[in-house]
Amino acid sequence: MAQQVRGVIASGRGEPVRIETIIVPDPGPGEAVVQVQACGVCHTDLHYREGGINDDFPFLLGHEAAGVVESVGEGVTEVAPGDFVILNWRAVCGQCRACLRGRPWYCFNTHNATQKMTLLDGTELSPALGIGAFADKTLVAAGQCTKVSAEASPAAAGLLGCGVMAGLGAALNTGNVGRGDTVAVIGCGGVGSAAVLGARLAGAARIIAVDVDHRKLDAARPETYEQAFYARDLAGTVVLVGVPTPGMRLDLPLQEVFGRGGSLKSSWYGDCLPSRDFPMLIDLYLQGRLDLDAFVSETITLDGVEDAFTKMHHGDVLRSVVVL
Repeated sequence: MAQQVRGVIASGRGEPVRIETIIVPDPGPGEAVVQVQACGVCHTDLHYREGGINDDFPFLLGHEAAGVVESVGEGVTEVAPGDFVILNWRAVCGQCRACLRGRPWYCFNTHNATQKMTLLDGTELSPALGIGAFADKTLVAAGQCTKVSAEASPAAAGLLGCGVMAGLGAALNTGNVGRGDTVAVIGCGGVGSAAVLGARLAGAARIIAVDVDHRKLDAARPETYEQAFYARDLAGTVVLVGVPTPGMRLDLPLQEVFGRGGSLKSSWYGDCLPSRDFPMLIDLYLQGRLDLDAFVSETITLDGVEDAFTKMHHGDVLRSVVVL
């Protein structure tokens, strides 16, 4: 039977979010209903509220989450009711050319739940990144659930669902940081701080953290990338982690691109494979080798999301985390 729960809704471009009753259907084939225990407040959620992703309002916000599987639909074998899981927004298909070539982190056909969650009047909701976890419960594709140790704190574990994984993966996976390398991280909010931590885990000999007021950095991102291009060592690597706005452009002399060699890369979700990376990183967390708790600046309730957006925009927090 479908359930009525609370959810944080963005109903229009730039409008303050509000809590509304939403309807979560029973899981269909390949789907799961997850009881959300914690969900981080990420810049992507603010981008959705501002209409910076698309105009498919109303949005059910929240995506950086952990919780417990409540029920699963027909054919689901990877998780079962009672499993503690981190939600991810790249459930791989296993059939596209990237998956068949053994590179599922580049999957061309990631998927979400087929059914829609709705408002009480039947209005269909667009869940942020196919998750919608600022809610007591949410409906996702079962492949978006990655089982990890239940000993982990939900508030810390959920951060691997987006921002912290993006930063860690930019260093560990995309950048292939190795022992003895020198790494500079430009912009040290939540994602940048995770990149610093990832470089440390990889064995970098020197890590240089560079940060300015985030509003100036957002306005100067193409220039920042250009600085990184020229600052790197011969045949060094530049990894773009932050999501640029549609109007941003970059102009580099092609002769310099050729002459300096190396790699210019973009990092998608830290080029992670959740089924591989999440359990490994949670093990490191439980061993005391990965301090995910340090990213949790504050815990809040569902009605604190709008205030958390303001704090995040002003750079006052690494992460506010909704705890349910």
